[in-house]
Amino acid sequence: MNAYALLAQLTELVAALVLAPILTGWINQCRAWLQNRSAPPLLQTYYTLSKLFHKDVLLAHNASPLFRAAPYIIFSCVALASAIVPTLSTNLILAPAADAIALVGLFALARVFIALAGMDVGTAFGSLGSRREMFIGFLAEPALLMVFFTTSLISQSTSLATIVETLAHREFAIYPSLAFAGVAFCMVSLAENARVPIDNPTTHLELTMIHEAMILEYSGRHLALIEWAASLKLFAYSCLGIALFFPFGISEAADPLSLAVAALILILKLAVGGFVLALSETLSAKMRIFRAPEFLGTAFLLAVLAMLVHLLLESGL
Repeated sequence: MNAYALLAQLTELVAALVLAPILTGWINQCRAWLQNRSAPPLLQTYYTLSKLFHKDVLLAHNASPLFRAAPYIIFSCVALASAIVPTLSTNLILAPAADAIALVGLFALARVFIALAGMDVGTAFGSLGSRREMFIGFLAEPALLMVFFTTSLISQSTSLATIVETLAHREFAIYPSLAFAGVAFCMVSLAENARVPIDNPTTHLELTMIHEAMILEYSGRHLALIEWAASLKLFAYSCLGIALFFPFGISEAADPLSLAVAALILILKLAVGGFVLALSETLSAKMRIFRAPEFLGTAFLLAVLAMLVHLLLESGL
């Protein structure tokens, strides 16, 4: 059993590292098709990462050791977060430690280090992006926690594996709370991954960008790790949304056949989700940064409403 659990854990980590850049490439392709432009290759993100890994690292004269260490810490935090989200199986070595609150903590730790790295060199744009990043995180994290609390009330546990098992194999019942929580989660996911309408990942306009402003001073393998971590974070949030709201196909076993079937189902779900994300970004426009509190405040209210609906209407289900 432990050997199968270790196999499932390693498979999940490898799948995250391999599929995350492909998911980013797929979303970019869909956006190009929807905007009637020539689409980049599906593996374009891999080509970019390979080019960056082969380039030399240039550091500012006043860069501290924190600036050098931040890319490795950020990548490690997001990779661990991707590994503990039950994407293929719930029988994982890290399942006992895969708590929903711990997952939020990993994302928060990565955010703190990228914000500190953005301010470390002392450039105006780095500090601007770091302040905006912490501002968005301050608003998004409470809404994400409320979403987790709603699913935890349904499963009576904050363990991600237990939540997924409960939601995937429960008796048929309609949970209106999950509809509110799902909308709130989508809004938080857009904000946390610097997507439209909060940020535009394709822009480099200094006065509007958030994520890109913090990493302007990075180059070479450091920039490659940060870009890879950004793809991993998008992959982790996508898989988390799938696990919480569309958990069918996630296996309780960890044998190779079950993992292979779950991987095929996961790829199909990610393809559909990537297209929907590209469509939503094509149909919407980036909002002003001062409208972000309204957007994320709405997400928080929806998440709280989901929890109240469960407590008042669904507690007997």
